[in-house]
Amino acid sequence: MYHGSHIEKFPTVELQELRDGLLQHGLDSWQAADLISSFLAGRGYGVSRQSARDAVARFEDAGRSIDCIQAELEKLAMVM
Repeated sequence: MYHGSHIEKFPTVELQELRDGLLQHGLDSWQAADLISSFLAGRGYGVSRQSARDAVARFEDAGRSIDCIQAELEKLAMVM
Protein backbone atom coordinates (compact mmCIF):
# COMPACT_ATOMS: atom_id res chain seq x y z
CA MET A 1 0.00 0.00 0.00
CA TYR A 2 1.20 3.50 -0.80
CA HIS A 3 1.80 5.63 2.29
CA GLY A 4 3.32 8.69 0.67
CA SER A 5 6.80 7.86 1.90
CA HIS A 6 8.16 7.90 -1.66
CA ILE A 7 7.93 11.29 -3.31
CA GLU A 8 8.64 11.37 -7.03
CA LYS A 9 11.33 13.86 -7.89
CA PHE A 10 10.61 14.77 -11.48
CA PRO A 11 13.64 15.72 -13.59
CA THR A 12 14.15 19.49 -13.77
CA VAL A 13 14.15 19.46 -17.57
CA GLU A 14 10.71 17.81 -17.58
CA LEU A 15 9.40 20.34 -15.07
CA GLN A 16 10.77 23.16 -17.24
CA GLU A 17 8.99 21.69 -20.27
CA LEU A 18 5.76 21.49 -18.30
CA ARG A 19 6.15 25.07 -17.11
CA ASP A 20 6.86 26.22 -20.67
CA GLY A 21 3.75 24.41 -21.84
CA LEU A 22 1.68 26.09 -19.15
CA LEU A 23 3.00 29.51 -20.15
CA GLN A 24 2.39 29.08 -23.88
CA HIS A 25 -0.65 29.93 -25.91
CA GLY A 26 -2.66 31.54 -23.11
CA LEU A 27 -4.09 28.28 -21.80
CA ASP A 28 -7.22 28.55 -19.70
CA SER A 29 -7.44 26.68 -16.40
CA TRP A 30 -9.15 23.65 -18.01
CA GLN A 31 -6.45 23.31 -20.68
CA ALA A 32 -3.69 23.79 -18.12
CA ALA A 33 -5.28 21.12 -15.89
CA ASP A 34 -5.38 18.76 -18.89
CA LEU A 35 -1.68 19.42 -19.51
CA ILE A 36 -0.86 18.61 -15.88
CA SER A 37 -3.01 15.47 -16.02
CA SER A 38 -1.26 14.33 -19.21
CA PHE A 39 2.16 15.01 -17.67
CA LEU A 40 1.34 12.86 -14.65
CA ALA A 41 -0.44 10.14 -16.64
CA GLY A 42 2.62 9.79 -18.84
CA ARG A 43 4.60 8.94 -15.72
CA GLY A 44 2.12 6.45 -14.28
CA TYR A 45 0.19 8.80 -11.99
CA GLY A 46 -3.39 9.90 -11.88
CA VAL A 47 -4.88 13.17 -10.70
CA SER A 48 -8.39 14.46 -10.23
CA ARG A 49 -9.37 17.18 -12.68
CA GLN A 50 -10.42 19.52 -9.87
CA SER A 51 -7.13 19.01 -8.03
CA ALA A 52 -5.24 19.81 -11.22
CA ARG A 53 -7.28 23.00 -11.70
CA ASP A 54 -6.61 24.01 -8.09
CA ALA A 55 -2.90 23.44 -8.67
CA VAL A 56 -2.97 25.70 -11.74
CA ALA A 57 -4.19 28.55 -9.54
CA ARG A 58 -1.43 27.87 -7.00
CA PHE A 59 1.20 27.78 -9.79
CA GLU A 60 0.09 31.22 -10.89
CA ASP A 61 0.10 32.60 -7.35
CA ALA A 62 3.65 31.29 -6.79
CA GLY A 63 5.04 32.63 -10.07
CA ARG A 64 5.28 29.17 -11.67
CA SER A 65 8.67 28.39 -10.20
CA ILE A 66 10.13 24.94 -10.80
CA ASP A 67 10.18 24.29 -7.04
CA CYS A 68 6.51 25.24 -6.76
CA ILE A 69 5.57 22.98 -9.66
CA GLN A 70 7.53 20.08 -8.13
CA ALA A 71 5.85 20.59 -4.74
CA GLU A 72 2.38 20.74 -6.29
CA LEU A 73 2.96 17.64 -8.40
CA GLU A 74 4.06 15.77 -5.28
CA LYS A 75 0.73 16.67 -3.66
CA LEU A 76 -1.33 15.81 -6.74
CA ALA A 77 0.20 12.58 -8.01
CA MET A 78 -1.81 9.48 -7.17
CA VAL A 79 -0.10 6.18 -7.81
CA MET A 80 -2.07 4.16 -10.35
